[in-house]
Amino acid sequence: MRRSEARRNPLRGAIDPSRLARLRAATQLLHRPTSAKDPAAIARAIGGAQAQDVYAGPQTFRSRSRTLTAGDISRARTEERSLLRTWVMRMTIHMIPTEDAGWWLPLFEPGIEKWSRRRLAQLGMPAARQEESLRVAARTLADEGPLTRSEVRERIEAAGVKLTSQTGMHIALTAVVSGVACLGPDRGKTTCLVRREDWLGRLPRFDRGKALAELARVYIRAFGPATDRDFAYWAGLPLRDVRAGLESIAKEIQEVRIGDQMMLAPLGKRPRLPPRGQVRMLGNFDTYLLGWKDRSFSVDDQHAQHVKEGGGGWIRPVVVEDGIVIGGWRSRRQDGRLAIELNLPERDRRRLGPKIEKELADISRFEGIETRIP
Repeated sequence: MRRSEARRNPLRGAIDPSRLARLRAATQLLHRPTSAKDPAAIARAIGGAQAQDVYAGPQTFRSRSRTLTAGDISRARTEERSLLRTWVMRMTIHMIPTEDAGWWLPLFEPGIEKWSRRRLAQLGMPAARQEESLRVAARTLADEGPLTRSEVRERIEAAGVKLTSQTGMHIALTAVVSGVACLGPDRGKTTCLVRREDWLGRLPRFDRGKALAELARVYIRAFGPATDRDFAYWAGLPLRDVRAGLESIAKEIQEVRIGDQMMLAPLGKRPRLPPRGQVRMLGNFDTYLLGWKDRSFSVDDQHAQHVKEGGGGWIRPVVVEDGIVIGGWRSRRQDGRLAIELNLPERDRRRLGPKIEKELADISRFEGIETRIP
């Protein structure tokens, strides 16, 4: 880590590594503070909620709020438009505050667009056909309003451009990250594409330097203490970019020592840790498991299988106690109910029985359906 700027604010003591999980869990709002009521404010506080899984994405908010429901998250996204679901960090879908779209989108979209167009070319779709498809998509959304991706594909094919399932998927992605469209209202269980200007209005003029600074500010507040390499891992950006952002907010951050490692944290007094015994059932791709390159502070070798069973990039639902992964869980929707299977040692089931039951009841409250353990 480069220290030239962070040295402006001297080292403010050391943090016992054994407290790191509790501190980071609290920074990620896993103690459910009473103030956590607004979906957009929560999304900003935790650095966005990864949301390619349409059911697990909203669960990120449940784990951090005592009162929000799945319906509240849906309304924030589709009616109030205070949340925007789109592709940003690591080229994955997140829910971010819509009012931050003006700096968040242009920071990530050009790289995603370049990758998607390259992939279309590899799939046999030349640049001219890509442009023709995007023109049809833009004209169709302007004339007809929100349409499902399948409907947009039908209009493109009717205009004479042949699409496969893969090229159709990438044309929809390219339409979003090129500024033609965005993910807007739902029709049943399907999210529609909508003309971007109709949904978001005109975005402000983009300043890359200020955007990198704001991203650094969001990251350090959501995930600090952390390193610049953690920041780069989370963002999916080059180290030079994240370091430029950190340099821009040097007067707002400080170095802290965690064991033998130096990390960055927001300047000022560290927040008081919540009481011990905080148990949460986190959904797929919860932000808490995606903010740092090294998860060993919260996931030991014994429980690594619960997080990434079989390898790959799929982050599975886990049970955490004071920020430490102690087991996993699975769910399936069946006959109007949510059947939940716990993968938790028997001793922990007995020890944490009432707290697990409380989490199950809260999932039921949030989803508005009955939960049961088969």
